Amino acid sequence: MKYVLVTGGVVSGLGKGVTASSIGVVLKACGLRVTCIKIDPYLNTDAGTMSPFEHGEVFVLDDGGEVDLDLGNYERFVDLTLTRDNNITTGKIYQSVLDKERRGDYLGKTVQVVPHITDAIKNWIESVSVIPVDGKEGPADVCVIELGGTVGDIESMPFIEALRQLSFQLVSCAFPGLWMLLYDGDVLFERQENFCLIHVSLIPVLGVVGEQKTKPTQHSVRELRALGLTPHLLACRSAQPLLENTKQKLSQFCHVAAGNILNIHDVPNIWHVPLLLRNQNAHHSILQQLNLLSIAMPPDLRDWTKMAETYDNLTNSVRIAMVGKYVGLTDSYLSVVKALLHACIACSLKPEIDWIAASDLEDDSAKLTPEAHAAAWETLRNAACVLVPGGFGDRGVRGMILAAKYARENNVPYLGICLGMQISVIEFARAVLGLERADSTEFDAQTPNPVVIFMPEGSRTHMGSTMRLGSRRTLFQTPDCITSKLYHNSEYVDERHRHRYEVNPDVIGILEDAGLKFVGKDDSRRRMEILELPCHPFYVGVQFHPEFKSRPRRPSALFLGLILAATGQLETYLSGQESSSL
Repeated sequence: MKYVLVTGGVVSGLGKGVTASSIGVVLKACGLRVTCIKIDPYLNTDAGTMSPFEHGEVFVLDDGGEVDLDLGNYERFVDLTLTRDNNITTGKIYQSVLDKERRGDYLGKTVQVVPHITDAIKNWIESVSVIPVDGKEGPADVCVIELGGTVGDIESMPFIEALRQLSFQLVSCAFPGLWMLLYDGDVLFERQENFCLIHVSLIPVLGVVGEQKTKPTQHSVRELRALGLTPHLLACRSAQPLLENTKQKLSQFCHVAAGNILNIHDVPNIWHVPLLLRNQNAHHSILQQLNLLSIAMPPDLRDWTKMAETYDNLTNSVRIAMVGKYVGLTDSYLSVVKALLHACIACSLKPEIDWIAASDLEDDSAKLTPEAHAAAWETLRNAACVLVPGGFGDRGVRGMILAAKYARENNVPYLGICLGMQISVIEFARAVLGLERADSTEFDAQTPNPVVIFMPEGSRTHMGSTMRLGSRRTLFQTPDCITSKLYHNSEYVDERHRHRYEVNPDVIGILEDAGLKFVGKDDSRRRMEILELPCHPFYVGVQFHPEFKSRPRRPSALFLGLILAATGQLETYLSGQESSSL
């Protein structure tokens, strides 16, 4: 196995995830099979219990893993289907070591960070890297590893040490029984061909001086080298392209060849990043370091280039009202944003997402913050469609109900995801059935009309990994519904879930008699998965999260349907689908 390690320095949030994903794209374009691992040094076992405000969205995998959002980037960019084990956390490592200690696996030894924790990290990496994630048999050619955080963080020290040991171990494997020091000009280095380290760093420009500053990167590389790891390539983030003298200075002080100093400057959209790497021959430097030049092809990124340039040249747009709880941090809905982007690109449109804090739509807001209330409602009324994404807790629920009511009564295309579906059920029960206190037991445990209830198999005492998670099958109850047609008239669909509340099966009858149709159910036919309002142009709610499986070249069917409905193209599209299936 060949490993490409991506580390970060100076500050967090530089885009290590996008850089690692883009490296995967370029290597895959060279004909290599790629897998990815994300290391998160926090003590949480997984991202499942983390607040979206603190860590961004929780990305859900097919196997039910609740993981860091960077794994979503890997899946979207490199087109992989990862597993929960592709996300390593300090919590997972320590838990596995402590479980072994309790079983007596260490035979009375004193359990220490070195060697037991570091060995567990290495073993985890080596075992996960050989698991195929691209739908083919056998291990991948290259494993791209992203180390979260920045070099020097206390919590990442065991991982740095484990990766140092792994890099040395790979040298020993490549040349058993032989120490190899090659002399190249004035540089002595160990011959490595199974390990490539790429360090992502910041090149700031001070406003007063206007000069690209290399000192932060110099210090970051110096700290990394002090820990036993020497970068083979530098990926320098900057607002503008690096000047040649900046590259020379970095090369001289960071012990990296000038040709291996990559510049990832600001671009119109992130799809340009793989093209930036290709244009700077990053693939050649990586392949040369890994001794893969003989089997790799020149990178074929024609489709990727077309996609990036198409987006840059789009002029028409569509306005989408995103009514949510966590709009203060857009990363909280990262996969939803990407799925909207994929669908809009397929319709030759640019998405204009209007973020609306659900609480601003509520009546209380009209008294407390009248300007925010008026602005929120004006934004909602100017949108071509409404999307209510998932969430937990009762904050903003009344505003979401008002948004669903507005979309239903005014024939505005509406897509409710997870909580958004439950919101549409509550709104319909209150407004159409006249059940004024209809609610979810999540928000009102004493409601006399519980239209959304806690799932029987859920845990009320533990939060982590106790929801209904991962890929589940939904069976269409009729082919004559919008959702089935959008999924190419399939009899079923497999989508990813993350919820602990569901529509109360006891109220399905009265809801359907009033006109709300549940056109998708699970295999037991008691759990509601998809609802539609037949008399509406596009009023769809789904219990699953279709955004997690959306890809740049394969947009989610439901997001595509929302955008088509918002632009008046849905009927024509569905007619074309029916014709092609005949």
